[in-house]
Amino acid sequence: MKDFRKIALFVLLVGAVPFFTESGVVLNFVMTALYACLLSQAWNVLGGFGGQFSFGHALFFGTGAYVQAIAQMQWGLNPWLALPVSVAFAAGVGAFVGAASFRYGLKGSYFALVTLAFAEVFRIVATSVPFTGAGVGLMLPLKESVANMQFASRAGFIWLMLGLVTLALGVTAWLRHSRFGAYLQAVRDNEDAARAIGVNPFSVKLIATILSGGLMGAGGAFYVQVFQYIDPGIAFGSHTSVEALVGAIVGGLGTLWGPLLGAISLHILADLTRNLFGQLPGINMVIYGAVLILIVMFLPRGIAGLGAITPQQWLRGHKTDGDKS
Repeated sequence: MKDFRKIALFVLLVGAVPFFTESGVVLNFVMTALYACLLSQAWNVLGGFGGQFSFGHALFFGTGAYVQAIAQMQWGLNPWLALPVSVAFAAGVGAFVGAASFRYGLKGSYFALVTLAFAEVFRIVATSVPFTGAGVGLMLPLKESVANMQFASRAGFIWLMLGLVTLALGVTAWLRHSRFGAYLQAVRDNEDAARAIGVNPFSVKLIATILSGGLMGAGGAFYVQVFQYIDPGIAFGSHTSVEALVGAIVGGLGTLWGPLLGAISLHILADLTRNLFGQLPGINMVIYGAVLILIVMFLPRGIAGLGAITPQQWLRGHKTDGDKS
């Protein structure tokens, strides 16, 4: 219950931002930061709570994005109806990939590479078939209205994305306190031990993949509505997968607020380095990468775990009392 009160407070604070400023810069930052939060939180469901690291979450993002565009342009669906359809398709792809991977016991680096391979296969297919626009991609027609999910200002997109982020936070809070969440974390920590006490690792990991894929697909659908364009490189490119996993890892795996903190922090860092050193090609990315390395080295539990580290634990290499020496 405490987590849900914090989520409600977060929603009220962020949702009130458009009422206090009309600055396009501020509103655009809030919108894109929330978008990054959704991607990181979606990855966290499977990678953080389930311990199944994916390098190809763009697979689900691209599925949601393309279905959102195709449903409107070729099926004639209203965008608001297309959104749950996009989420369902992305979740379905998650079910397929999860079943194919976990049925044969793939985990660790093998699972990561399989997801990366599936994303690349989907990218090649999207480049080849006509209903995706092939290599040209798809562009939504401009029909600005609330009914068409094309808002006149960034405020509308902020509230839409805030709703999706709230859904992701709700799923994460449920995982923290539900029996299924306990099963999922047990499988993450020791799959053989979890099986010994009656947990079915296959089913647990499959459901986590479906949830993670659906949330990632919602991010893809949102992207299409904001930018009104999608192509295979954007939909299934590795940059989307990297953005999702880095935010979760930097913020704190398997936590409620870690992916959100990580995504926002990295978004601020990227904007600062781009604005301060954008005139020097490549320098902003060097600084960005160096800061990421330092965070991973000195904050192994992520930003969310910073407050739990005592000076003594810093001297011992950040090991807590429950860690093995």
